[in-house]
Amino acid sequence: MIVAPSVLSLDYSQMEKQCQLLNTSRAEWMHFDVMDGHFVKNLTFGPDILKGFVKLSPLFKDVHLMVSDPATFADVFMQAGADQITFHIEALSSNEEVKALANHIHECGKKAGITLKPNTPLDTLKPFLKDFDLFLIMSVEPGFGGQKFIEASLDRIQTLRTWLNEVGSNAHIEVDGGINETTGEQCAKAGADVLVAGSYVFKNDIYQTCETLWKLK
Repeated sequence: MIVAPSVLSLDYSQMEKQCQLLNTSRAEWMHFDVMDGHFVKNLTFGPDILKGFVKLSPLFKDVHLMVSDPATFADVFMQAGADQITFHIEALSSNEEVKALANHIHECGKKAGITLKPNTPLDTLKPFLKDFDLFLIMSVEPGFGGQKFIEASLDRIQTLRTWLNEVGSNAHIEVDGGINETTGEQCAKAGADVLVAGSYVFKNDIYQTCETLWKLK
């Protein structure tokens, strides 16, 4: 299992210390949530914060854009050091725009991911099964950390994994929201292979929680 701790829940009074703990843990990715106060009500990080994390940690920088203008923000955060850009299908108005942005991210030498809100029909992803390196299932409403896991997400993971297998895609399925040892195991069994965890990691023993999630199959 790829473990992707979400720095939305990091204690910023201990930023360097907690980054060092992540660097020596089983975490492979660092999940970085960008919120613009418009697509979602919360407001989080700009590119300079990502640049700081790039200096502090060699972990793969997994950037999740919860923004109304993902095309503009994709370039900004790729230039700041993102290794992967995931954007919301709801933020673009046509399938052509979705595919064009995925192609642009790939042309910049980065990985491309796509995601959708919990109430957006999963079928909206079907035209793009071969266009992305990662599909992110949101198991909470995007915008704030610490929410309860939405059980219906498990069916969405399982269905998406079936679709990806049918088209011969080895894209990752990432899950974000309410992840802990129990929900993480459920997601793994449903077909997920990347787990984003914020509160569970940073409000407990960072090293041990990453080890626990990493062991899930």
